[in-house]
Amino acid sequence: MSLTDSRMRERRQIPRGEQTRQEILKTAVDLASVEGLEGLTIGHLAQELNMSKGGLFAHFGSKEELQLATLDTARAVFVKEVVEPAFVAERGLARLQAMLEAWLSHVERSVFRGGCFFFAVSAEMDDRPGLVRDLVAELTKAWLDAMEDEIRHAQWLGQLNRKADSALLAFEVHAFTQEANWSFRLHNDKEAFNRARAAVRQCLTMAATPTGLGLLTGRKTSQGRARLKSKS
Repeated sequence: MSLTDSRMRERRQIPRGEQTRQEILKTAVDLASVEGLEGLTIGHLAQELNMSKGGLFAHFGSKEELQLATLDTARAVFVKEVVEPAFVAERGLARLQAMLEAWLSHVERSVFRGGCFFFAVSAEMDDRPGLVRDLVAELTKAWLDAMEDEIRHAQWLGQLNRKADSALLAFEVHAFTQEANWSFRLHNDKEAFNRARAAVRQCLTMAATPTGLGLLTGRKTSQGRARLKSKS
């Protein structure tokens, strides 16, 4: 499944039954971000939505089906809130920065009730074999792969040092954002996001070329000025 593969239709085209299903899943995503996918039962969700178990069961034949649908809904929210805004930026270092900032911002704004949805369900499902764990692994790996791909593109553009380990750099910036989520949710550390931003910036600065440093600081380098002059 592609990270950006959205199955959601326009609301005006959705039949009433499907609209009800999506409203159920919106609540399910919020609940799961706080209580986990295993805490997401038909009975609990029916109580939260003030629906009958039978009415809710008609939309999901099993707990596993509900969990998989909840994951797919969370993916769609993540794409809308993080991926799509970030991918407007130019490829390379600018897009990598946009991806990390959008990710931090969506946690900071509590888009999901419990913080980073995929951080929560990854910790919960990592030792539980099955289709749900497989989908969690697939989606989270897709995001990490997208960051590493952008790092390699920035290296190709001459914005990041080509000798830098792209997998290690992606691992580091990914860790900083995850740590911010943990520190904010568990310790109510409101400075966690600013620390993460500073750590990401420091990490990218250490790996940046003069061209990349110009992008990070907002100043044109001598190479960049020369290219602009040659085009004029």
